[in-house]
Amino acid sequence: MTSRRQFLAAGAAGAVLTSRVRAANSEFNYSEIEERIARRDFRDLVKADLPTPALILDEALFQKNLHTMAEHNKATGLKLRAHVKIHKCPEISKQQLALGAYGVCCATTAECELMIGSGIKNVLHTCQPAGRAQIARTVALVRREPTFTGVLDDPITVGALEEALSAAHARMNVIVDVYAGLERQGCQPGESALQLAQKVDQSKHMKLVGIMGYSGGASHTHGWEARRQRSTSDVAAMLETVELCRKSGLPVGIVTGGSTGTYNIDTENHLTELQAGSYIFMDTLYRRIGGKSDEHVYSDFDPALTVMTTVISQTRPNQCAVDYGNKATLRTTDEVKGRPGVKIDSGGAEYGMLSWNDGGPEIKLGDRVEIYPSNLDTSTNVYDRYYVARGESIVDVWPIMGRSGAAQR
Repeated sequence: MTSRRQFLAAGAAGAVLTSRVRAANSEFNYSEIEERIARRDFRDLVKADLPTPALILDEALFQKNLHTMAEHNKATGLKLRAHVKIHKCPEISKQQLALGAYGVCCATTAECELMIGSGIKNVLHTCQPAGRAQIARTVALVRREPTFTGVLDDPITVGALEEALSAAHARMNVIVDVYAGLERQGCQPGESALQLAQKVDQSKHMKLVGIMGYSGGASHTHGWEARRQRSTSDVAAMLETVELCRKSGLPVGIVTGGSTGTYNIDTENHLTELQAGSYIFMDTLYRRIGGKSDEHVYSDFDPALTVMTTVISQTRPNQCAVDYGNKATLRTTDEVKGRPGVKIDSGGAEYGMLSWNDGGPEIKLGDRVEIYPSNLDTSTNVYDRYYVARGESIVDVWPIMGRSGAAQR
C-alpha cells in the first residue's frame, strides 16, 4: 500500500487522492481519531481525515483577527469585553484575555457558568435574570466569582435579586441596561433610568458600577458612514443618561456596548467597553456591510471559520449535493471558499446543493468543500468542536462548551 508520507508529498492533486484512498482504506478510522484528540496527539492529522460537516478554524487568520482588535483597543484605550455567544469556547476567551481583553460578556446564564467554571474572571451577563430559577443561578455565580457582573432594566428584578442576595449574604456588581435603539431590552433613558440606578445604588447587596446601551440595529447597517450615524443616534439618549447619573453623584465608571460592526465608531460614542465578538471569525452577512475603507466589503477582519463538507452525490451536470444541510444551519447566503461563482441552496435536513455555470470549476463526488457560514452564533450552536487548521494540518481541537456543557441555557 502506498504510504501516507508519499501521499502528503504529492501536492494539490495528491491531496484529493489522499482523501479518497484514506476513505477506502480507513487509515484513521473514527474511533482512532477520537482517541488521538482525547490525548491531544495531532501528529499527521489532516482535514481529509475528519468527519463532515465540521467547523474548521484557520489558525493564521484567527490570530490576525485577534491581534487587529487588540491593537485597536490598545491604541484607543477602549477596553474589550469580548462576547462569548459567538464561540462558546473558553480557549478562545483565554487567548483574548492574554492579548489584553478586560473580560468577557455572555448572553445566557449557562454561558456565564461555563466561562466562570473555566476560571475566567470579569464576566458580564448582558441579559437580566428574571424568575426564581435564573435569579438563583445568578446568586450562585456571584458567590463563586465576585468579579461577575449582571445587568438589570426593571425595578421588579432589582427587588427580587436584592432579596435573594440578602438571603445568601452575597453582594453583586450591577450595570443598568438602558434602551439604545434595540426594542428587546433596556429601561427608558433619562429619569426612569436614573431612578433605577438610584434604587440599585441604595440597595445593601448590589453595587452600581455602570450603564449599558446596546445599539444592535447599528451593527449590521450597510455602509460605514450610515452605520456611524445610526450608532451615534441610537446611543445618544443613553449617553445623556450616563451624564445625568454622574451629576446625581452615582458611581458610573463603566459605559458598555458596541459590536464588531461599530468597533471603530464606539470610541466616538464615549464608551469605555466594547462588546465585540464576531470579529474573531467573521461571517458572510458581516462581510457584506462594508467597511470604512471599502463600502462593499468589510475587510477589517478576515473570514477565519468555515464549514467543511463532503460531496455525497453528483449525478447531474454543474451541480452536486453535500452533507451540509438545514440541520447543520446551511443558508443560501453562505459562500463557497475559493469558488465565488458557486451558488448554494438547501437540499433538505441533511443535504445542501451546490451549482455552477458551464465552464466553472468542476466539483466531484468525494471532494471536500469549505463553506463560509452566514451567521456565526447559529453555526457554532450546532457543532461540538473547532478543528484548528494550519494549512491542511489539524493542530488543535477546541470544544464548543455551549454544546457539551450545561444542559440549561
